[in-house]
Amino acid sequence: MIEKILVAVAGRGLCEEMFNMLMDIPSLQKTSVTVLHVVPPQVTSDGMAEKLEEGGKILAQAVQSLKIDPSRVNPRLKQGDPKTTVCQVAEEEQSDLLIMGSRGLGRLQSILENSVSQYVFQLTSRPMLLVKDDIYVKKIRRVMVALDKSDSAKQSLELALSLVKEVSGGEIILVHVNKDLTGKSTEDVTPSAEKDTVLAPGIALAKQMGVSYRCVSAAGKPGEAICRIAEEMNADLLVIGSPDRRPNVAKSFVDLDRLLGNSLSDYVRVYANCPVLLARTIG
Repeated sequence: MIEKILVAVAGRGLCEEMFNMLMDIPSLQKTSVTVLHVVPPQVTSDGMAEKLEEGGKILAQAVQSLKIDPSRVNPRLKQGDPKTTVCQVAEEEQSDLLIMGSRGLGRLQSILENSVSQYVFQLTSRPMLLVKDDIYVKKIRRVMVALDKSDSAKQSLELALSLVKEVSGGEIILVHVNKDLTGKSTEDVTPSAEKDTVLAPGIALAKQMGVSYRCVSAAGKPGEAICRIAEEMNADLLVIGSPDRRPNVAKSFVDLDRLLGNSLSDYVRVYANCPVLLARTIG
C-alpha cells in the first residue's frame, strides 16, 4: 500500500503533474507527500545564498501546484549532492513511492552527464515512478504490467492492480514477452493470449478484484516489445519489476552493467513513451 510519496522537484513541473494524476486514484487520496528540492553546493557563499533563494521559490511553486490537503504536505529544501540526497531522504521518510523526472538518457550518456534519476534508479530500494521530459502525462486509466515468473513481476502485478482497481473505467493490460533475440517479433492480443500460463495468475487476480483486463502474448526482444506494446495499447502507466541483484556490501556502488543499459528495466526506463513505475525487490 502506498501511504507516503516523495516527489523530487526540479522546477519543470512534470513530477507535480504526475502526482496530481495519481491523486485521482481513490486508493491514494489519503497519502501524505514530501516535496523535495535539492540545491547543489556552490563555489561561493553568495552563490549558495542565491541558489537557496531560487530553490525556495521552486519548492513553494511545486507545493502550491499539488492537488492535496496542505496539511498532508511536507516541503523540504536540502543542500547537497542531489543524487545521494534524494536516496537519503527516501530512506528517512520511509517513502512507499518516489517520483522523479528523467531526461531519458541511456547507456554511457547517463554516466557522462551525471544523471541524477539514473543514479537514484540504481541505488534506491524504493518503488520509483519516472516521468520523462518528452512525454505527455495523462489521467491513469490504462495500466500496463509486464509479467514473467519472477518475484518482481508478481510485486508489479499487485502494485498495478492496487492502483487501477477503484478507477472508474480502469483497465489493466497484462503482457508477457517470450525472449527471441533473433529479431523476429510476434504478438497475440486474441482470446488465445489468455492461455499463456505466465499471464494466468494475473488474469485470476484481476477477475477476483473485478478489474477489467486485456492480455498480450508476444515474442521478440523484451525491452523493444514492451515499449512497442505500451504505445500500441496507449498505456497511461507502465509497471515493471526492477529487482536489486547486488549484495548488501555493494549497495553503495553503481552497477555498471545496468548503467550501460543491459537490464530490461533500464531499457524500458529510457524508451517507453509513458511514465514508468519500477517496482523494487531484493533478489
